[in-house]
Amino acid sequence: MNNNYELYKVFYWAAKTGSLTQAAKALYITQPSVSHAIKQLEDSFGLTLFYRNPKGVALTQEGAILYSYIEQSQILISTAEEKMAALKNLDSGELRIGGSDSLFKHYILPYLEDYHRLYPGVRLHLNHGTTPEVISFLKEGRIDLGVVRMPIVDPQLEVRESLQLQDCFVAGAHYAELRGMVLSLDKLLEYPVILFSRNSRARMAITELFQSYGITLKPEIEVGSVDLLIELARKGLGISYVTREFVSKELENGSLFEIQLDVALPPSHVGIMTMRNMPLSSSAGKFIELMRLI
Repeated sequence: MNNNYELYKVFYWAAKTGSLTQAAKALYITQPSVSHAIKQLEDSFGLTLFYRNPKGVALTQEGAILYSYIEQSQILISTAEEKMAALKNLDSGELRIGGSDSLFKHYILPYLEDYHRLYPGVRLHLNHGTTPEVISFLKEGRIDLGVVRMPIVDPQLEVRESLQLQDCFVAGAHYAELRGMVLSLDKLLEYPVILFSRNSRARMAITELFQSYGITLKPEIEVGSVDLLIELARKGLGISYVTREFVSKELENGSLFEIQLDVALPPSHVGIMTMRNMPLSSSAGKFIELMRLI
């Protein structure tokens, strides 16, 4: 037995209103269509579901049992429809983003503030990690999108370029004698260098640059936080490799200064990463749209 859902819907409204006429009005169909649908349902079960009374129709004992189940299904369907509408309008739902702590703090945070103001009903979940970890999060379905440094070459992923950044070496007052000097890469390595962890895209890029000049880059200190890179440089423990945009305040107030090199450091790019050929949730789509508009 495989009755059409429309038959149950007609049955539900006829039972709920106690009137074939009212059921027809609720469903925007004719009364004969209601009568025909109920007869089809009764014939399929081989049972009488309604009997007529002076006010309209009433459920038989068998009809009442069927109604107890159909009523629950209608409530669930209505709730599901309301939920879908809420998700479409972003009155509820969630947005799961992966990225590094530095990108969250220095790049994504203003967008999150605007997004939360526009869609306060959407819950935000931030998963921090290195680029390889964020790629794994995305492929495992733990996040909706990742914000990472490029390049990313993976046929399963789609990456939309979002922002260009410039990395640089910075130092604090302890190395004031280097201010205004132009250093070679060899000369730079006469001083203690502080780098981000080996799994970071920025670390890979600067290591490859030094290798292209036949130089092995061996940091004095490795850290897992951009804030530590900045603070250690300020305290005079070495020369840190950081993103210039992330230390703009320190460069402006003079607590850090940029080390000038005789070679150009290539810019890096930030991309918004999603799964290729997978539909985006409404919440993720709106966030990407917001990042492009602002």
